[in-house]
Amino acid sequence: MIEKLLQQERELERAKIVGETAKIPWLELQRFFASGKVIWVAGALDLVEVACALQQDDVQRVSEWTESLQLAAVSDDQARQWVADDSLLWAVAIKPWVLVQETTDAA
Repeated sequence: MIEKLLQQERELERAKIVGETAKIPWLELQRFFASGKVIWVAGALDLVEVACALQQDDVQRVSEWTESLQLAAVSDDQARQWVADDSLLWAVAIKPWVLVQETTDAA
């Protein structure tokens, strides 16, 4: 019974995150970048799955992604390139972070 309730809670959290995920111009995220709050998510990962793991404080999964360089703070070079390209990124806020992922033509 408890496991079922926990599963339902996780599903509701995931649905909420999906609803809060949107494409946004990098220029609108620069203030968060300036305060060190923007995290890049590799294209090979599911942005929503990463957001869920952060929200659930899944240290093991987040550590694995960080160690494999699939999750990292946005670098100055990355930020400059996104400004130059006027990039549109997938983003979702998981306080205190804003997760971003580059869009693809199929996205």
